[in-house]
Amino acid sequence: MTIIEPHIHMYSRTTDDYQRMYEAGIRVCVEPSFWLGSHRRYAGTFFDYFRNVLEFEHTRSQRFGVDHFAAIAYNPKEAENRALVDEVLDGIGEYLDNPRCVAMGEIGFNNLNEAEYYCFTRQLRMAKERGMPVIIHISHTRKPECLDWVLRGFDEVKPNQRMIYLDHNTEDTIKRALAETDCWCGLTVYPISKLDPQRASAIIKQYGADRILVSGSADWGISDPVSMVKVMEQMKADGHSENTLQKIAFENPNKFYSQSPKWKPRLDLKPLPIELRQP
Repeated sequence: MTIIEPHIHMYSRTTDDYQRMYEAGIRVCVEPSFWLGSHRRYAGTFFDYFRNVLEFEHTRSQRFGVDHFAAIAYNPKEAENRALVDEVLDGIGEYLDNPRCVAMGEIGFNNLNEAEYYCFTRQLRMAKERGMPVIIHISHTRKPECLDWVLRGFDEVKPNQRMIYLDHNTEDTIKRALAETDCWCGLTVYPISKLDPQRASAIIKQYGADRILVSGSADWGISDPVSMVKVMEQMKADGHSENTLQKIAFENPNKFYSQSPKWKPRLDLKPLPIELRQP
């Protein structure tokens, strides 16, 4: 089965992970911008990071047979520095224009405050003006309250919700997210936090596969770059149809990202010989 991983932070992973992903059937991935573990102090550090995930990471992944795209944004965990938010967003345009950038993201919320709301709505407007897909980060805690903040932003900005990937839903938010928005709704699978394959499979069994995206979202923490494969195995064991499996593995992420004219995934990449794969 050919798999698209729609949300994964390969900046924090080793080349061994690309090897595992390829062997497991993952042929394409999308990397949203994220928090690097400490707050950045200068706009230039954001720009260097954007360039890395758009250029080097794409080159590195291709050596191992995986086509890599990126989403660029100012992450909500650093949004309380208003001056830095404005400086970065004033200069982010050239990175959003990069041919490997297929969405703006992750934008969203962490502590649920007005500083984050300003950063969120400013970026939501930018994406709307550019006609770009958007990846929204629902906070790790207080998720139902976070959904209220997101809906407030939708009321103000009025984006095309079909171009939005509202990620990190759990049982606490998925019903409302599907019913009260037209967004694509993400389920994130981690070995310990967030959802496990059993819970993700149960949610899809209850609500169906339409407008559902599943990702491993692997990063610095305890996470798994082949979570998608384990979800597919669990869904098969739980009796999901082949059509549902294909929707989750490939059709849904492909349909969402196809809203970007820059989404032209190569499914035929092959790993290079070992001596040509460095670094």
